[in-house]
Amino acid sequence: MADQFILEFAKLIADKPEEISVSREDVDEGFSEIIVRADKVDTGKLIGKDGKMISSLKSIISGCKAKEGRAYRVTIKSNDEQ
Repeated sequence: MADQFILEFAKLIADKPEEISVSREDVDEGFSEIIVRADKVDTGKLIGKDGKMISSLKSIISGCKAKEGRAYRVTIKSNDEQ
């Protein structure tokens, strides 16, 4: 649910929405990492000025923690990073 929300949100603010991809890796029973891959230009938009955009996104995702009982870490990566 959280990863689908992030995908739709990222596509709305990106200049190249077709290059956005989101993957979720379950680290352990109660913790997952959501990795957002985007074009290099869009990574700055997703992080935002002074990190405000990603911080807001993390606040919204913390609401999913209450519902699903799972903690999330959100990471933004450029498509040309490994």
